[in-house]
Amino acid sequence: MSALPPAKFDFLSQDVKKRTGLILGPEKAYLVESRLGPVARREGFASVEALVDAMMRGDRNLCVAASEALATHETFFFRDKTPFELFEQAILPAFKASRAGRRLKIWCAAASSGQEPYSLAMLLDEGVGPDADILATDMSGPVLEKAKAGVYTQFEVQRGLPIQRLVKHFDQTGETWRIKPHLRQKIRFEQGNLLEDFSRYGRQDVIFCRNVLIYFDIETKAKVLDRLAALLADDGYLILGAAETVVGLTDSLRPVPGRRGLYAKPETAAKAAAA
Repeated sequence: MSALPPAKFDFLSQDVKKRTGLILGPEKAYLVESRLGPVARREGFASVEALVDAMMRGDRNLCVAASEALATHETFFFRDKTPFELFEQAILPAFKASRAGRRLKIWCAAASSGQEPYSLAMLLDEGVGPDADILATDMSGPVLEKAKAGVYTQFEVQRGLPIQRLVKHFDQTGETWRIKPHLRQKIRFEQGNLLEDFSRYGRQDVIFCRNVLIYFDIETKAKVLDRLAALLADDGYLILGAAETVVGLTDSLRPVPGRRGLYAKPETAAKAAAA
């Protein structure tokens, strides 16, 4: 595979960072070739370099397509387990006691192809807490369309789903599995970018924003965390990925002691520490 000339790689890196926050260093040259090659062929270009040339001429649609292709959309049902255990064993019981039957508002940011919000919908359907409205967002239109359809391959459902949950929450059609309609109806999917204004989503009781910040530089991480905190209810919770933290980035949020990956506003985190 031929590498992009430095000037063209720099343009691509800057454009992708502006659109997604992704830091695309020289060590990611292999990623550029492997992920943009299919985009170039689909759009009728002879090479990735020719695709980037068209981007440099101002083709916005190609810029968006390239950014979406370079973003990581890795996900699977009940990924990493711990956040879902926290949701089931700590977060939902607390809200069940404090919210007097009011529906919770949950936001899954960077929801990719939908496995995370559907995992939460399964837990809610199994009666572990109050009912909720789930908003799932991602910057990629094609990925969101897959999430809305709720149709997954045998390989995809085998990642993280025990057979009991698969049978309970899915309908099988040939070699694919589709989330049952009442679970799909629990979730509102919307295209959205964490680098843009998301205040329109309104106050949220729980925000899942996992394995996204790791791709941002420090300044971008801090700005996104402050804006997430502004939307979080005073007694709400933010769940980040295992390799992510708010420490040293914002004073608006604090780790919840003894709960890996769980964060809250300072007063709520302090109450949890004293409990």
